Parts: sequence; structure tokens; C-alpha cells
Amino acid sequence: MALSVKGKSAIVTGAGSGINLSFAQRLLDNGCNVLIADLGLRPEAQVLVDKHTAAPARAIFQQTDVTDWQQLERMFEVAEKEFGEIDIVCPGAGVFEPHWSNFWRPPGSAVSKDSRSGGRYATLDINITHPIRTTQLAIAHFLRHRTSGSPKHIVHITSVAGQNPVFSTPIYAASKHALNGFVWSMANLDKDLGIRVTAVAPGVIKTPLWTEHPEKLKMVDGSDEWVTPEEVATVMLALVQQDQVSETIGDQTGQGPQFPVKGRDHLGSL
Repeated sequence: MALSVKGKSAIVTGAGSGINLSFAQRLLDNGCNVLIADLGLRPEAQVLVDKHTAAPARAIFQQTDVTDWQQLERMFEVAEKEFGEIDIVCPGAGVFEPHWSNFWRPPGSAVSKDSRSGGRYATLDINITHPIRTTQLAIAHFLRHRTSGSPKHIVHITSVAGQNPVFSTPIYAASKHALNGFVWSMANLDKDLGIRVTAVAPGVIKTPLWTEHPEKLKMVDGSDEWVTPEEVATVMLALVQQDQVSETIGDQTGQGPQFPVKGRDHLGSL
């Protein structure tokens, strides 16, 4: 089920910065068209889009609020119009329990955007509802528009927080535990329909999500080893390109493939 990404097309949410931007760049560098869906583009993302305006690999930006299901549907419509058949989808947009949707700053508090009458947490809308809905839309697109017979891939970004309790960020940890379970539950799509659903599970990544928030940096042990977005993106590309993917958590080999990315030693296992 190996897939060369050259000449293929992808949708990557949250690719205006961080890991998803690095993944979009890896895809473009290997000849894959990419629709970048995000609220906005950081300067480095704008440079990437400006660089890839024409063949052999095009990048386009679609402003998207991933909590809005109509905008997610529009994202697929635009990608199909621009590229035709989509081969790779990465619902990568996520947040690390920000102050505006944080368990320890409850709905209705001064800094929270979660309303006491709203019935929802923004962190969960972004981190788990959006990837689930995007996966549904991706599967529907794959089944309707599969003309080439090539394998299809959905690559999620979970976290080591999805394998451990995290007292400081319980909503975030809950969202990543849920995403792990969702990915494992999608395992049969690979053999039944040729749609591989995978995930990477990074530790602390050197992205603006951390580096621009001093309050979060206080949570990082000075001995912790940063993993770069580029390293995680390399693993994500491997998940798409290699023939076989095996489970590396516990003894559930083959049941919902993942590659934990806790540090450079784990990256070497590829």
C-alpha cells in the first residue's frame, strides 16, 4: 500500500504554522499539491504558499474555522475544484488547552471563551470533534471520487498526553485519549477499503504553541528534549509512503497504527 506523493493532492488543517506547516512543506517538496486550511497564515506559511503557485506542486490557502462544519465541507469542495481527487487528509489543527478554553479557568470566568450556557468546550471542538468530522468527510470523498485506485491516507496528530494522565491540562489529555481510541477504531478501513488511518503521538514540540506562551514553558522540565516540527513531519510522510505500518504502543500490533514521537530516539525506530 505504498504511496508516492508525487502528483497527489492533500488537505492539511492547521498548516498555517507548526507541525502541520512542516508536513505541508514535506508534501510540496515531494510533488504533492496541498490545500492549507487554517484561520490564517504565519509569515513563513505565506512564503510557502507564494512559492508554490504553479505546477508541479501547488499550495493554496483556504481560510477555515475547523469548529464550523460548513467550513470543513467547503474546504473539501475547494480542494476538489482546485485539484480533483484528494489522496491525503491531515486533520492536524489543534490547541494545547489555551487560557480561553481551559479546565482550570471554567466557562464564565474572565478569560474563558467557553460560555456557561454554551454547552461545549472549544478545546474539544478543535482537538477531537474536528478530526472526527474531517475523517467522515474524507472517507466520503475517497469513496465518491476514487478514480485512480490508489491508496488513501488520513494522518492525525495525537500526543503522548493521550497515553498518560496530565493533571495540568485534563481537557487536552482527554481529547488526545479520545483521538487515540478513534484512530485504533478505524484500523479495519485499511484492509476493507484501502484507506489507512494513522497518527503520530509527539511529546513537546518546538512550535509557537509553546515558544510564544511563557506560562506553558513553565511546565517544561529543563531536561526535556524538544522535538522539531520537521522531525514529526518526516514521520508523517513516512506513514503515507511506506508499505506497512505497525502499532508501537502495547501489544496491539496492527490495530490502529501509530508512531509515538517522544524524542529523537523514537524517530530512529523508523
